[in-house]
Amino acid sequence: MTTRRAALGGLAALAASPLLPAPSLARGLRKPPRLRLGDTVGLVAPASAVSERQIANALFTIRGMGLVPRLGEHVTDTSGYLAGDDAARASDLNTMFADPEVSAIFAVRGGWGSARILPLLDWKTIRRNPKLLIGFSDLTALHLAIAKRAGFMSLHAPNAASSWPEKSWNSLWRLAFTGETPVLGGIQDEPGRPLPLGRTITPGRARGRLLGGNLTVLTALMGTPWLPGFDGAVLFLEDIAEAEYRIDRMLQHLSLAGVLGRLAGVVFGRCSACATTDPDYEGISLDEVLDTHLAPLGIPAFVGANIGHLSNQLSLPHGGEVEIDAQARTIRLLEPMVA
Repeated sequence: MTTRRAALGGLAALAASPLLPAPSLARGLRKPPRLRLGDTVGLVAPASAVSERQIANALFTIRGMGLVPRLGEHVTDTSGYLAGDDAARASDLNTMFADPEVSAIFAVRGGWGSARILPLLDWKTIRRNPKLLIGFSDLTALHLAIAKRAGFMSLHAPNAASSWPEKSWNSLWRLAFTGETPVLGGIQDEPGRPLPLGRTITPGRARGRLLGGNLTVLTALMGTPWLPGFDGAVLFLEDIAEAEYRIDRMLQHLSLAGVLGRLAGVVFGRCSACATTDPDYEGISLDEVLDTHLAPLGIPAFVGANIGHLSNQLSLPHGGEVEIDAQARTIRLLEPMVA
């Protein structure tokens, strides 16, 4: 893994690189401001309780990015397995969005609990103050709700206490700091063993709004008022420690709810440790499950993108307009996600 000093040096080099113009796809929506070295950013814990070590890791990472961390008042709270009660966790997020000195907001970790605070968030204030919310896994609930209720892009990226190898740093920098429209992923960047290489299910290119995240969290929000529309969207998914039959069940849920039939394309990232040990549910591989649900759609789809609970995961512009190339297994942002 790259050192913080080396990574920051690499980010500075990227900042000096020329930017290519991108077509304007603006729909009258405000964009979050880009990050700049020296900016103050909030650290919140909207889900599971965080340890002292996780907080220390998060502070180290944020400072290594050249940013100034500001801890939420309730980050160190605990309420059972949660980082404080729902009202406290929502209060920290509301405070960070309302504070004009805070340029962006990082989640320290995921776990479970973000969906519990959705009704307690001040959506009027959030809409008036677009800022990058950065995190993944359980943060999927917040990303989807922001796409639905606030209308600006957020950043599906490692949580602040996660590891930040070079590729993760670089994709965050290019999206959030320099406002580039990079091509993310691709066959040349696929990691090798022990995880399988990516593969194309249905070749072709597709454009649409990039929506998704953790499959379990997304499925749990079906039937609630917190999901954006998926008509013409590019859906991206990832998960961890879910047996093949549970992935099958959740994809079937999305199919029965009419989501899969409305998409322009699908990117399935990684499902880490997703193999059953229950003999009653053996016999169908994850690849077979994915082919069963995605191939009949007849839309561009591929598997194995560097998205999810793994090293070198890419930062993705949740809610942004993208183009995917299923054969090359790439995701290209079509306009900057920051102003």
